[in-house]
Amino acid sequence: MADIIEPEVFLKKMHSVPAADVRTPAEFLNGHIPGAVNIPLFTNEERAEIGTIYKQRGNNAAVMRGLEITGPKLASFVKEAQSISPKNEILVHCWRGGMRSSSFAWLLETAGMKVSVLSGGYKNYRHFIRNEFLKMNKVIILGGMTGSGKTDILKSLAVSGEQVLDLEKYANHKGSAFGFIGQDAQPTNEQFENETYEQMQNMDLSERIWIEDESLKIGKVIINENLYSKMRNAPLIKMNIPQEIRVKRLVRDYCIVDADILTAVVNKITKRLGDRNARDVIDRITKSDFDSAVKIILDYYDKGYLHGIGKRDSSMIHEIDINSGDPDECAFTVLEFCKKLERIND
Repeated sequence: MADIIEPEVFLKKMHSVPAADVRTPAEFLNGHIPGAVNIPLFTNEERAEIGTIYKQRGNNAAVMRGLEITGPKLASFVKEAQSISPKNEILVHCWRGGMRSSSFAWLLETAGMKVSVLSGGYKNYRHFIRNEFLKMNKVIILGGMTGSGKTDILKSLAVSGEQVLDLEKYANHKGSAFGFIGQDAQPTNEQFENETYEQMQNMDLSERIWIEDESLKIGKVIINENLYSKMRNAPLIKMNIPQEIRVKRLVRDYCIVDADILTAVVNKITKRLGDRNARDVIDRITKSDFDSAVKIILDYYDKGYLHGIGKRDSSMIHEIDINSGDPDECAFTVLEFCKKLERIND
C-alpha cells in the first residue's frame, strides 16, 4: 500500500524522487508543484464529461465511465511513470488526494513500483506553502528609484552568499509599465506563488533574506498576502543613485525594442504622464533621443516611488548614497551598510 505523506515530506523527497501530477493538463497549467511531471489520468474533455455524469447520474455512473476511459490507457500510464523513475520509485498527487491519485498509485504498485502519495493532494500543498511565507523572520528590503539596478544588485548579493528571493525572476516582469520588455509570458498567479516558495524551500528562514521593494502587483501577478505583509513591515535600505546612472541603465535595458512598442506603452500611461509629457516622450523616442525620453518618464516614476515609500514607517527606512552603476560595487556597499545597521541594533 502506498505511503501517504505530508507536503513538507513530499517536497523534500522530490529532491531525489520524481513526482507525477495526475490532474488534467488544464489544472496543471493553472498551477503545479515545480518539478512535477504531468501524467494526466483524464484529458480536460474527459474530466468535464465525468463531472457532468456525476451531477446528472451520480457517483457510480461517473466511476464506471472513468474506468471505461482509463482502461485502455493503463499500460501507457505505467510506461510513462517508469520512464521518469530510474529507481522505480515515484511520488503521486492529484487535486485532493482522492480517487485519481489512489487509483494511479494502486496501478503503479501493481506494476512493482514504490509509490508515495501526497496527503490532501495539491490543495494541501497550496495551503502549506502559503503559510510558510509567515516563517521568514529576517527580511531586508532593497529599495531605490526606478533604474537603480536593484535586480542586478540582488544577483550580486546572491553570488556573495546572501539569501535572495527574486520575485521578478518568476513573475517574468520588472514591475513598471515597461517591465514586460525582454521577458517571457507571465505565469498564472498560482504558479507565481509556487515558484516563489520553490526559491525559499532551501533557505534558512531564520536568517537574512533580501527582497526587492515591490508593489503588491508585479505586472499581472499579485504577491502572496502573507509574504507582502512581511515585506511591508521589514526594514528597507533605500539606495540613492544619481539620475544619470539610472538613465543609462534604463536606456540599456528597455530601449532595445522597436520604437512602436515603446510608444504603445507610453500611450497606455498617458493619463499618468500627462498629455503634453506623453507627446514629448513619443517625439523623442521617434527621434531615438532615448536619454531625454527616459528622463521625462523618470520624473513620473520618481514621484510615484516617493509617494509609495512615504506610506512606510519612516523609522524602518535607511538611506544610503551610492555613486556607482556597478552591481558588484553597489552590492558590497549595501551589504556593509546592512551589517553596520545590524550591529547598531544588536
